[in-house]
Amino acid sequence: MTASSATAASAAAPRARTGGPDDNGPKILEHVLGWTFVVVLAMLVTQLGWM
Repeated sequence: MTASSATAASAAAPRARTGGPDDNGPKILEHVLGWTFVVVLAMLVTQLGWM
C-alpha cells in the first residue's frame, strides 16, 4: 500500500463523532420552539417600533 492509497482509504472512512447533539431527536419540538422564537421576536420588534 502506498502513501497515496492509504490517504484515499482513510478519507473514505466514516467521520468520528465529536460529541455534538444527535440528529435523531423530536423534530416537532425543534419546529415549535423555532416558531415560538419567531413570534416572540416579532412581538418585541412591534413593541419597540423598529419597523
